[in-house]
Amino acid sequence: MTPRIPKVELPAELKENLIKQLGAVPEPVEVTFNQPDVAISNLEFSGKMAQWNAADAGLKTFAHMAVAAQVGCSWCLDINYFAALNQNLDPVKASQVPNWRDSDVFTPLEREVMEYAEAMTNTPTTVTDELSASLLAQLGPAALVELTAFIGFANLSTRINTAHGITSQGYADACEIPLAERPEKSAVA
Repeated sequence: MTPRIPKVELPAELKENLIKQLGAVPEPVEVTFNQPDVAISNLEFSGKMAQWNAADAGLKTFAHMAVAAQVGCSWCLDINYFAALNQNLDPVKASQVPNWRDSDVFTPLEREVMEYAEAMTNTPTTVTDELSASLLAQLGPAALVELTAFIGFANLSTRINTAHGITSQGYADACEIPLAERPEKSAVA
């Protein structure tokens, strides 16, 4: 699919840096750079989020993937499979995130984190006191605040990408993890 908003040429230094980091310029950056202030703010905030360390990076990656699967953002699934590889996460687990409810490869904590990510993504949100209390007990306040903010940002990213018509860019090809399809689901909004 071609993005609904045309891509623009990035400043040379930024383009080179993105290629060095990721092997290719991410299409969301090329599209968002139609409004440079938005693109730069997004990149800066993403960079700051990458420095957060109260919550486990693998849990955050699985949470982002759960959001992406629910929203239907193949680009976010794609880049997060790539992130999973770089974080040395189990590729079998990464490939099963869109089907986590039916998979037996996840720990109870990973399952709760993905449930929390989906509950935050529902409209209206469906986070329960019980789920929040369970995660608070397991992660602590700082990690739960961080995870919640991370999931909120994942919702922002996935919704922007899908609205802009941005789809998988092939990052998962580098790690040989097939992009999984989320099973059809009823009545979850």
